[in-house]
Amino acid sequence: MRILLIGGSGFIGRHLVELWRAASVSPVPSVWRGPFRAAPDLTIFHRGTTPISGAREIIGDRKQLPAYAGVLRALKPDVVIDLILSSGAQARDLMTVFRGAAGRVVALSSADVYRACAVLHGLEPGPLEPIPLTETSALRTQLHTYPPAQLRMVQQLYPWIDDEYDKIPVEHEIMSDATLPGTVLRLPMVYGPGDPLRRFHGMLKRMDDRRPAILFEQSFAAWRSPRGFVENVAAAIALAATNDRAAGQIYNVAEAESFTELEWAQMIARSVGWTGEFVVRPADQVPEHLRLPGNTQQHWVVDSTKIRRDLGYTEPIARDEAIRRTVEWERANPPSGFTPHRFDYAAEDAAFAH
Repeated sequence: MRILLIGGSGFIGRHLVELWRAASVSPVPSVWRGPFRAAPDLTIFHRGTTPISGAREIIGDRKQLPAYAGVLRALKPDVVIDLILSSGAQARDLMTVFRGAAGRVVALSSADVYRACAVLHGLEPGPLEPIPLTETSALRTQLHTYPPAQLRMVQQLYPWIDDEYDKIPVEHEIMSDATLPGTVLRLPMVYGPGDPLRRFHGMLKRMDDRRPAILFEQSFAAWRSPRGFVENVAAAIALAATNDRAAGQIYNVAEAESFTELEWAQMIARSVGWTGEFVVRPADQVPEHLRLPGNTQQHWVVDSTKIRRDLGYTEPIARDEAIRRTVEWERANPPSGFTPHRFDYAAEDAAFAH
């Protein structure tokens, strides 16, 4: 099976490459239910800024994809997996380049396409969205929801994101082509080694700093969101790419249960042996940096039943081990630049004192 991976050197991509590289020297994992039992013939199209071993490379700029149409079409890939689609225009170029040359396109999307995400961030009026969110739940009606300053910050972490970033137009282009079948995977909040957003860092640093107590704003402590360990997400991508049943389908990818923020903190605490106290207070009793802006009454619970039922997906890495690996990487790789987390211990101590 010939697979072309667009991207491949980033957070998720390198785990996907490693998964297939391991399959080249050992039996293909049983989680792959598709007809291709051997590891694929893998080609990676990327910028070349990060070395990749174990696959053929084509160096180029994703944002100028049509300029490489000749060499890419000559590969005649059975499946193209685009890990770094940013906009509808990019998705349109993708389908144009590979129409008549590829068998199928697999595109990564996000659970932020759902209306629930817009309600959470206060961008759409009206009632709360029912949960859990399935593949047929309502999508946002507003596009391009990142304010310019926030978009610039996100682009620092993910340079492939362009100024027209939005996954809803991406999905439309991928799923509406009459001749080139598509598959869309709506990903959760992905954690694990290499996470640019450092999702565990805010909690882990407080524990490693031996804070005797950690403060939570009440509604944020109870807020639920979808998560997925990066190696498990990579396994879901591999499964969807190698199983023809995924053609023409949209799948949510997430752990089966969406835990609260407090429950995640408790799991991290158990993993590292932190025995302090979690203190939950109303919003007016916690510092501003610990409040999540928006409407936290809108939970972001995602149902991943469809990919489990249709493709037989199960997570190869258990959650406890996933947390352990993430903690190990976080401790070995402290952030040296931007981090979204704030640590104002003086303000937190003042809140405890009241």
